[in-house]
Amino acid sequence: MARRPRPEPAELTREAVLRFIAENPAHASKRDIARHFGVRSDDRVQLKDILADLQAEGVIEGSRKAFHRPGALPSIAVFEIRGRDDDGGLLAEPVRWDDESADRPSLRVVQRRSAGTAAGVGDRILARVEQQPGETPVLSVVRVLDKTKALALGVFRAMPGGGGRVEPVERRQQEYVVAPEDAADAKDGDLVEIEPNARSRPSLPRASVRAVVGSMASERAISTIALHAHSIPHVFPKAVLTEAEAAGPADMDHREDWRDLPLVTIDPADAKDHDDAVHAQPDDDQGNPGGIVVTVAIADVSWYVRAGTRLDAEARLRGNSVYFPDRVVPMLPERISNNLCSLREGVDRPALAVRMIFSAGGDKRRHSFHRIMMRSHAKLAYEQAQAAIDGTPGEISGVADTVRETILKPLWDAYGHLSAARERRQPLDLDLPEKKIKLDADGRVASVVVPERLDAHRLIEEFMIQANVAAAETLEQKRQALIYRAHDAPSLAKLEALRDFLRTLDISLAKSGTLRPSHFNGILRQVKAGEHESLVNEVVLRSQSQAAYSSSNIGHFGLNLMRYAHFTSPIRRYADLIVHRALVTALGLGAGGISRPEEDELEEIAEQISRAERRAMAAERDTVDRLIAHHLADRIGDRFDGRITGVTKAGLFVALPAFGADGIVPISSLGREYFHYDEAGHSLVGERSGTGYRLGDTVEVKLVEAMPLAGSMRFEMLSEPRELPRSTSSFHKSRRRGGERPGGSRAKNVAAKVRKRR
Repeated sequence: MARRPRPEPAELTREAVLRFIAENPAHASKRDIARHFGVRSDDRVQLKDILADLQAEGVIEGSRKAFHRPGALPSIAVFEIRGRDDDGGLLAEPVRWDDESADRPSLRVVQRRSAGTAAGVGDRILARVEQQPGETPVLSVVRVLDKTKALALGVFRAMPGGGGRVEPVERRQQEYVVAPEDAADAKDGDLVEIEPNARSRPSLPRASVRAVVGSMASERAISTIALHAHSIPHVFPKAVLTEAEAAGPADMDHREDWRDLPLVTIDPADAKDHDDAVHAQPDDDQGNPGGIVVTVAIADVSWYVRAGTRLDAEARLRGNSVYFPDRVVPMLPERISNNLCSLREGVDRPALAVRMIFSAGGDKRRHSFHRIMMRSHAKLAYEQAQAAIDGTPGEISGVADTVRETILKPLWDAYGHLSAARERRQPLDLDLPEKKIKLDADGRVASVVVPERLDAHRLIEEFMIQANVAAAETLEQKRQALIYRAHDAPSLAKLEALRDFLRTLDISLAKSGTLRPSHFNGILRQVKAGEHESLVNEVVLRSQSQAAYSSSNIGHFGLNLMRYAHFTSPIRRYADLIVHRALVTALGLGAGGISRPEEDELEEIAEQISRAERRAMAAERDTVDRLIAHHLADRIGDRFDGRITGVTKAGLFVALPAFGADGIVPISSLGREYFHYDEAGHSLVGERSGTGYRLGDTVEVKLVEAMPLAGSMRFEMLSEPRELPRSTSSFHKSRRRGGERPGGSRAKNVAAKVRKRR
């Protein structure tokens, strides 16, 4: 094949160089210019003189690495992210802008995997300007330079004479003074965003109010703090709402009519959207005696939220719905999530369904996916369904006898089969009950409860797990790219730390061979109903890796499954929507399939939504901490029963079981004795007495300080230290790994509560 001739280099003139720089703002270094003009050694002096003359005349700016026209952006520079556009995308401005005749440009930010840490509002970034001919330039993040937020969040406290002080809402932030001319329209008690100014000693640092978020008198003030502190999008852009309002009912194209199948929804009593429905019946195949047919139908969100739309861009940005005690921040607008896609009782709704055939022993024989039109035959709460099975029909649950006999009983029979298979599979079986905060009409804590774990919950959970497995298996079989829910095995370092700890309880963990969840379950059974049950459950949980989304399959260690993807909650999780689209494409089920650009970006999408999930968990946790600190702020001096949930070199973190939040007992307040941090033993040990405090200990504490805005509490230890098992690691080793003298560092909440999210 003949080689294509190279184009002749352009003539090296002043006008040609200037035109090249103007037309190639992202590729205008001295090397780029020399390559374009074919500059050889003899011409280098000429190029140098041309560039020097243009700079001297002010026609171009920059250095040998990047030249640009005045008022034009350099190819790479430092930018500050100042906000979001109407679609929720990040917008950034150059930190340095010397052209007073032109406004400082604001460009959309594109984040790449190679940039590492995700950028957010208030961050400073090193970014490259990228521009295609005829398109608006965008910024590609090279790396995040400064994650400390340029904008801080606080509560404005007005002072006589104007101005005020701003109380911080985040731990480790300081208080600021706001001059009258910098207070904007802030009123006393307003939640505000501030921009710190230059500090002038010895006074408090000064700041300017950039925006008023809302009043702290609002019943939603606490969750509002979390939304802004974690940069969680919570207001839908107008364009997104317009698309949602324009959506209409789904048609029957590529869709089977299953409206006569008595599918039912079983959800929390206060659920507003219903994205899954279930049905079970005996298998009439004589070749499968005692077998069952389980159907799981999931809202067909892919029909309404198409790739490349504003709805899709916003859903991807949010990644998931965020759940606070006082509100839900949904991934999709209410028109989609609570209306068109919600599987309402007695209403026709599009769905993607999987029909699974199981043997009498609960082993799956085969499955198939279908795009359907369905109609929910009953809307049930978990407690209703359980009462109908356990109690007198029609009296306790309010469920009709026909629903109980023809729908619920077959479901429970099917659950019995699947439970037997689950027992054989041996997923990780941690016993860590979650608490739920109930609020009164004013948004204050009314009570903290531990909802009873019912068979109805377990039934739906197991059905959803089986549907998720089926989705992953089908997509792999079709060689269709997808996003997995991945959960790696514990790291060797965490396993060794766990072994060190278990030795103090005379419990061994095998070293040889591949560890499976069943090994951990054996340990948990050994301590069941004993004094160390809670402690061992906590430590085993901390030894596990964190689940995440990935385009590569490493299996799900906790569930002990080789293939696992999230399929069952597309209304509230973007990963599930991607899996739905992949199934639509792989099985030829009509419109709404996955696009080629999405397939190319699956790993980037997986990383983005994994970050969004961690962000949501942190915001939810911080909101609970603030609510409880606010609830207990007027009980300073009261005594509480607690349990040690975290041990660090800074002190002990003690949770109050009755309230579901924790606070710190600083190590410096434990007494006159010098305490060592024993990392392997998860304890603080007195140097002289050998007594101390350990993770999981039940203790009595006194509340000495509560900071509602920061969501933190400080306790005084009232319980005496106790005798502790001897750890296998010495104090010297412990100190080399980070132990230090009492009070040597600021307390860090490393014992944050971990929610099980499979």
